[in-house]
Amino acid sequence: MVFGHRGINHPVKNLLTGEVVITSQNHGYAVDVDSVEDTPLEVTALEINDKTCEGLRYPGRPVFSVQYHPEAAPGPHEATRLFSQFIDLMHANGGVENA
Repeated sequence: MVFGHRGINHPVKNLLTGEVVITSQNHGYAVDVDSVEDTPLEVTALEINDKTCEGLRYPGRPVFSVQYHPEAAPGPHEATRLFSQFIDLMHANGGVENA
């Protein structure tokens, strides 16, 4: 990336749901979408302006990632749902004891 993604108001599209979230970002690198083509990984999110990879998952495994700061929530708070998804994955895979 020449300048990277810095600041707030970066629109990111979730390819699984079609939802667009406004994100806060601070990175100067990105996963090349083509580099995951022959791997088990799946691209799950793209930055709308430049189509860079903003999310990955490993189908069938409790693994996902995003390339932005969901905790910052510069726009509405849609991205904070990722924390619930993560906690649900921990519960489903024995990483957290139910209280």
